[in-house]
Amino acid sequence: FSPTADGKVTRLPKARVHGINNNNQEECPYLQRQNACQRITDANMFALISLPPGMDKAEWLASNTVAFFNHINLFSSALSEFCTPSTCPTACGPGNTVYFWTDDHGRKLKCSAPLYFDYAMSYIQELLTDEDVFPTKAGATFPTGFIFLVQKVFLLLLRTLAHIYWSHYSEVLALDMHPHLNTLFFHLTLFCQGREDKCGLSGVCVTAHPCSHTHSEACSLRRLRMC
Repeated sequence: FSPTADGKVTRLPKARVHGINNNNQEECPYLQRQNACQRITDANMFALISLPPGMDKAEWLASNTVAFFNHINLFSSALSEFCTPSTCPTACGPGNTVYFWTDDHGRKLKCSAPLYFDYAMSYIQELLTDEDVFPTKAGATFPTGFIFLVQKVFLLLLRTLAHIYWSHYSEVLALDMHPHLNTLFFHLTLFCQGREDKCGLSGVCVTAHPCSHTHSEACSLRRLRMC
């Protein structure tokens, strides 16, 4: 079969979930302030997510989609040796959320995490290299429904980061990669929301809304939920 990106999610009782960190979320290392507030740059993220004056919104979305995919795919690849069918038999994220993949025939597939995210990255890569979806020629137009395809991509990217936080944060800390992870997550969630939702991505999958410039990273992580 050829999987699609219409991944389904469900929340299962803790006793029925395998491969999930069932610690109280308030005690999770990624929620501890000394970890949550670490970033690799002090750049103004709000400025980075703003649509530049005079730039086409679809072009802005496309360029950022490619950039986020490249960064997150590279980051997750660095942890691939820790994410295996034996260590992560279920694709999961915070809140005991299990991610199901749906194939072309509408069948829900319960996958191991590496298989689920391999499907996800392959799906995104196929979209990004499709000239009918992400045109690269000057003057080419984006397809009708482009925003909905971008929403699917960002949903999958956010699930990728959510799984890393939930299942592989100890490895991330050991490798001193948590500032990079936090920066990616914070930038991505801000871009999805937008200060005025100019890009139409606010409903993608996070309820994280920065409560202040100073503590926004910790607040976003505390409210991390996947829809």
